[in-house]
Amino acid sequence: MSDRTTPAAAPDPAASSLGDTLAGGWDGHGDDLPPEDWGKRGGQRRTGTVWLFALFITAMALAHAWLSDDLTSQAFLAWATIFTAISFQALPFLVFGVALSAALTAFVPPSAYQRFIPAKPVRAVPVAGVSGALLPGCECASVPIAGSLIKGGVAPAAALTFLLAAPAINPIVMIATAVAFAGQPEMVLARFAASLLAAVVIGWIWVRFGRADWLRLPARPHSPGESRWRVFRESMLHDMMHAGGYLVVGGLAAATINVMVPREWLLTVAGIPVVSVLVLAALAILLSICSEADAFVAVSLTDFSPTAKLAFMVIGPIVDLKLIAMQAGVFGWRFVARFAPLCLAVGLLSTFLIGGLLL
Repeated sequence: MSDRTTPAAAPDPAASSLGDTLAGGWDGHGDDLPPEDWGKRGGQRRTGTVWLFALFITAMALAHAWLSDDLTSQAFLAWATIFTAISFQALPFLVFGVALSAALTAFVPPSAYQRFIPAKPVRAVPVAGVSGALLPGCECASVPIAGSLIKGGVAPAAALTFLLAAPAINPIVMIATAVAFAGQPEMVLARFAASLLAAVVIGWIWVRFGRADWLRLPARPHSPGESRWRVFRESMLHDMMHAGGYLVVGGLAAATINVMVPREWLLTVAGIPVVSVLVLAALAILLSICSEADAFVAVSLTDFSPTAKLAFMVIGPIVDLKLIAMQAGVFGWRFVARFAPLCLAVGLLSTFLIGGLLL
């Protein structure tokens, strides 16, 4: 027997285990390791949240079908019609907002924002609120634009003020409100004043109490030499896939609640002043109607007071189901858990104040 030890055979790369590959690096040589937070956060976790929310809404519909005989074929057709209407009504504005957001990311340098928006957040908030009157679009468009503004160096409070003001006081919304409430200019003025006041006050509150770690903005770094058109395309695809999924979830929730809430419940509380305002505010959250069309729904609620109708038009553009879902997709649920209740509280106070003065 020979004393010499037979040299070990060279390891076969093809036979290496997955654990060996990860231990030695992606290419087996120890370099090109994945980032430390790889697999812990990212698309899978956010996608799981979307599916969990969608499963919850589906369970609501199935439970209602199991416990009640009211979900007839006509009710299902109504549900499908409402969901389709919400989705198709919001989709053009979502595409517009995503395209504008991508254009801001790709073609506008961060220094350009400083020329129009003051550096101090306290002064930037009212400027951003008034700027919302210049851009036509609904809340679906304002969410990705606000995220792009924050990435461009705009103070979060100012970007959030723009997010609230743009869908509430832009020219299209004001014209639609004037057409719906023909002969009632006080309603148009009340909507403009209450919505702008709520947006600015919320912005100032965020300046005082908001924290940077409450906002989660997806980082999409681009190499300095990368083509601007490539950056535009990648940013638009990313935002469209991300925000579009949450829009569908919000539409599902709104359509389900539209079918499940009996109209008789609304008529019962229409004659109670304060309660009727709260009921229409809740209805605006649940129905998730785009701001360009909500005035026509509000004017049809003839049993309710003018202040209650004002609440419907003020609360809807700043907090509704599809807006909550989209904000969660862009900024995270930690942000939504704080921002949505703040919008509801300030919006109601603004409605009561302006409604009491003008209506």
